[in-house]
Amino acid sequence: MASCIRRLSIAVSGLGRIGARHANHFLHHTPRAELTAVFSPDPREITWAKENLEPWGVTIYTDYDNMLKHIGLEAVCIATVTTVHAEQSIKAIKSGKHVLCEKPLSTDLSLCQKVLDSARAHPHLKVMCGFSRRFDSSYLAAYQSTLAGCIGRPTILRSQTCDKYDPSVAFVQYAQFSGGIFVDCNIHDIDLALWFLSAGTPDKGLPKLRTVTAVGVTALEPALAKYGDVDNGIGIVEFYDGQIAYFYSSRMNAPGQHDMTEIIGTSGKLSVNAHPTSGLLESHLANGIHRDIPQNFFERYEHAFVEEAKQFTDAVLDNKPVPIDLESSIQAVYIGTILQESLRSEKKISFDRKGNRVKEWNGSAPGIAESQIRAEL
Repeated sequence: MASCIRRLSIAVSGLGRIGARHANHFLHHTPRAELTAVFSPDPREITWAKENLEPWGVTIYTDYDNMLKHIGLEAVCIATVTTVHAEQSIKAIKSGKHVLCEKPLSTDLSLCQKVLDSARAHPHLKVMCGFSRRFDSSYLAAYQSTLAGCIGRPTILRSQTCDKYDPSVAFVQYAQFSGGIFVDCNIHDIDLALWFLSAGTPDKGLPKLRTVTAVGVTALEPALAKYGDVDNGIGIVEFYDGQIAYFYSSRMNAPGQHDMTEIIGTSGKLSVNAHPTSGLLESHLANGIHRDIPQNFFERYEHAFVEEAKQFTDAVLDNKPVPIDLESSIQAVYIGTILQESLRSEKKISFDRKGNRVKEWNGSAPGIAESQIRAEL
């Protein structure tokens, strides 16, 4: 007789562009998970769920608190709008559920800290913020090479997130909630910088901020300016102990999605997706050589999202550490917010080795302590 396979009962909160993907991944592509419930307040998303999820026995809720009371529910994947990520994460943790939350936990650092505090108060629960690129096979291979010392000490990281222009310009209205282009677009690149640069000295933890500088332009959508945002941004983050990260983000990459990263070490360099393609076909024609590239981030990272779901499920069922710690996820948000501040203020922002912010000299004391969250991290 075949043994009974233990499966994780999980719910998905939010069924928009990302949430619907998560629901399908847990339902159809994660053998050790069972999608048992979903939540959405949106009638259109409910209609989609009735057509695509309910026939598989998934219970649909229009009240998040009621979903948390679903019999046998063990975990929640949170993919709602960013403004409620932290609130829903804390509610789920307090109700005894493991949590996989889409990035970022919040654009408000004090709310990020509350999620971290709640997770620490419930150490038996697995709480993770989803950064899909860490589960992409190419990035994983590059990380293992970096960790093994193949390029010497990682010194410079150059990374970009370039979206294809969306003529609906939905991102303009979203800018009032997104935290800005560096938090919304470059958050993955920032996370990669913390991941790769710390691989050179894993015993020392995350690299320590020294200076942050950012500039940007509104090349196509000047309406972004009223939200303090841009459609193209460049940020430079200097860390103590001789490491630098360079970030580029764009909302107007004409041919499609192009995310790429270079990790430059003291004895070599690794490059991920420098020459993007969505297949192996190249057309060599009279008007040039052509190849297709992914048109959006999901085409590029579909398999990474599935792997993320599998590894989170395994961490819960096998009681293993989650692949991404919350402290690193919150530090990525923090750096994103500082980049956005530098963009808006047109000033370089500096820190001492303890992480305290250094004021510009104006005759007053040269340094000022950061809030409790900085001390925690």
